[in-house]
Amino acid sequence: MSNPRKAKFQLLPNDQDWTAYVWLIYLMIFLVVPFSEPAPSWQRVAAVGGTLAALPLYFWGYWIHGRQALWVVLGFVLLATLFAPINPGAACLFIFAATYLARLDDPPTAFVCLGILLALEALECWLMRLPATFWIPTLVFSALIGAVVIQWVHRRRLADKLLAAQAENEHLAKVAERERIARDLHDLLGHTLSVIVLKSELASRLTATDPARAAGEIRDVERISREALTQVRAAVRGYRSAGFDSELREAMRALEAAGIQVETSVQAPALSAAQETVFAMALREAVTNIVRHAQATVCRLTLRQTGRFCEMVVADNGLGGALQEGSGLSGMRERVEALGGALERDGSQGTQLRIRVPV
Repeated sequence: MSNPRKAKFQLLPNDQDWTAYVWLIYLMIFLVVPFSEPAPSWQRVAAVGGTLAALPLYFWGYWIHGRQALWVVLGFVLLATLFAPINPGAACLFIFAATYLARLDDPPTAFVCLGILLALEALECWLMRLPATFWIPTLVFSALIGAVVIQWVHRRRLADKLLAAQAENEHLAKVAERERIARDLHDLLGHTLSVIVLKSELASRLTATDPARAAGEIRDVERISREALTQVRAAVRGYRSAGFDSELREAMRALEAAGIQVETSVQAPALSAAQETVFAMALREAVTNIVRHAQATVCRLTLRQTGRFCEMVVADNGLGGALQEGSGLSGMRERVEALGGALERDGSQGTQLRIRVPV
């Protein structure tokens, strides 16, 4: 028997990206300061030891949530208190303590703890008579960075919950739609095939005695078959999309749940099922991208007819910038171009997605 594989050692959870390593550059400030200016050897050795003590705290903080995060905060505060009189770089340890308050999972509690931390920092700086060049940046950056991280983590948590809820809702909707399609096809094809069988048998019996009537019955079979094919295709189109109005309601609920203000102006012309499906799926993809990546506060949606085109514009005031076209956007472009339309994306000021389809 082969030996079982040992568990793989990980510094960070799977849901964390490489940026967690980038923030370690601020810890390097604490390490480098004693080496960049005249200082006793023991202070340099102490800086190395403090850095080695801070690293486990830093990575441990990514694995915990709730009240356990206070242990990490307390660890950084103790290290900062010990080193503040001898190492100006200890200010970054206070800032690390402020950022880990976001792991409390409750923004009101985190902001209360941030206020307590700032008061504690001010008291320590006063008691130890630290210079203004230390305590002013420490208090300012602890307050600013701590508040920003608390809010950012909260928004990311809401977005993750929203995406999980959307995935669950989509799964339930697909299951319900499959059941509806099965019922519709059973009723439709069961009836249609029964009629086709009866008319085919009748035409077979009339072939010898009444060829003209037999030919009429065969023509009826052809007509019924074509109608059934059209109805099946319509059912399949209905399965692909629940319609633009339904998608719009879901999009507004998703954006509002993510704390994004929604401004809509919808004056939709009469659309075919295929056109409605394209706009509905494009809206879903655009809203998903806004919730996941944009970090926006406002989303504007317009749908109207301009000349011989129906145009939809989805714009946000988020990060914008260049974006590599992934499978979602490329699939959207293919569906739009299949109807003779065009898709444009502008990331210069936020992100604006413009879709035009001839009607």
